[in-house]
Amino acid sequence: MNGLTWILVSAGGLLLGLVGFWAGVTLYRRMGRARLNDAEALAAKLLDETRKEAELIKKTAAIEAREEWMRAKAKFDEEMWTARQELERKEQGLGDREAQVRRRDEQIESREREARQGEKETEQKRERLARREAELEQLITSQNARLEQISGLTAEAAREQLLRNLEEEARGEGALLARRIRDEAQRNAERDARRIVTIAIQRLAAEQSVESTVTVVPLPNEEMKGRIIGREGRNIRAFETATGVDVIIDDTPEAVLLSGYDPVRREIARLALETLVRDGRIHPGRIEEVVEKAGQAVERELRETGEHTALDLGVHGLNDELIRHLGALRHRTSFGQNVLKHSTEVAHLAGMMAAELGLDQTLARRGGLLHDIGKAVDHNVEGPHAAIGMEIARRCGESELICAAIGGHHGEMEIDSAYGSLVQAADAISGARPGARRETLEAYVKRLERLETLAESFAGVEKCFAIQAGREIRIMVQQKTVSDEDAVQLAGGIAKRIEKELQYPGQIKVVVIRETRAVEYAR
Repeated sequence: MNGLTWILVSAGGLLLGLVGFWAGVTLYRRMGRARLNDAEALAAKLLDETRKEAELIKKTAAIEAREEWMRAKAKFDEEMWTARQELERKEQGLGDREAQVRRRDEQIESREREARQGEKETEQKRERLARREAELEQLITSQNARLEQISGLTAEAAREQLLRNLEEEARGEGALLARRIRDEAQRNAERDARRIVTIAIQRLAAEQSVESTVTVVPLPNEEMKGRIIGREGRNIRAFETATGVDVIIDDTPEAVLLSGYDPVRREIARLALETLVRDGRIHPGRIEEVVEKAGQAVERELRETGEHTALDLGVHGLNDELIRHLGALRHRTSFGQNVLKHSTEVAHLAGMMAAELGLDQTLARRGGLLHDIGKAVDHNVEGPHAAIGMEIARRCGESELICAAIGGHHGEMEIDSAYGSLVQAADAISGARPGARRETLEAYVKRLERLETLAESFAGVEKCFAIQAGREIRIMVQQKTVSDEDAVQLAGGIAKRIEKELQYPGQIKVVVIRETRAVEYAR
């Protein structure tokens, strides 16, 4: 019985062990299958996230590539527009030159016809003169014989008497003839001068532009003003420090103002700010980098402008410093008139007048182009711009003829050549033409008042009037206290005071009038 019980117990334990083993194996398989399902789900999730991230990276790369393409396209379009504008400008300049050459050929042909006609007339006059001389000789012979018969004088005595009479008569006629010739020469000189100046003005019609000391930079939106200012104003301070230009941010919609006396610095600031606004990255480090690149771009632009201007005028062999100063004149104004355009106009006028006078046109244009070169640096150098320009030209190897024309175009030094006079006249014509220069009404009135007040401060002045827009002042003096010699000295003294104390465009003519009036009444 005990043995049977043990067998049953053993069998039951074995059965329970087999059941437990089978249950454990089944449970392990189920747990493995669950882990496998979880791993597969995690792998699918990771694969999906990876696929989404790859698509995002692909879209971002496509957007960046499109933006880069758009920037490259915009840059290419800008370069093509600039090249097209340059080509059009050169084509227009070529057309103007061809028209000038045609007009010059027509003038030469006209002069040749006039010369041939003059030669024919001269030959005819020479023949008539020869006949008149023969007739006169016969007349003299017959008159001498008759005089000997009438007077009873010998031929020698009659000749002496006749010579004395002829000498006295010739002396009187010679004085009268000399006066007539002098008056006629003066009238002809004035007429020819007016004709030459009129022709030069009519042939040149340069456009005028007015600029100021403020540059407006447009913005894409109002939020950009805050980015320009930066946190606690650090961006605007960095920009003003790097450029030397004041940035004015006011209520003007979608725009800021750049204010500065130096136009080159203002141009650098404009290019730099436009680049920063277009790029969108505005911080002190980026500002310094962009300002430096803008300065290099402006420097290249100055040299290119100077080279193109000299090339268009046919002025060759200029020093690099003069080329750079010429380009800088593009950003300078004088009474609202662009100095580079004014210099170009003066060069054309001087060359045209030189052609009419038979002088060297190239030399005249060179002096006209460089006459205001001192204005490129006169805001940094003490002294009148004419003297500054003369020193610059002399340092750059220009001839003394050109230096003298530059230094004397405002009368600071004596003009001793025809080219200096041409440059001075062309400068006055360019500055005095209507619309060439401007000033405010208030400044204009104050300038006239200061001019009259200055003249009235001299002793002996009775009254004075500023006429012709302030380009001439007429002064009436007291006849009893001011002599003719004093009037001459008074005119010189007033002119010197005006040059020393007043600022004005062009020149001012000082006229002192002293007259004596005799008044009587018939009753």
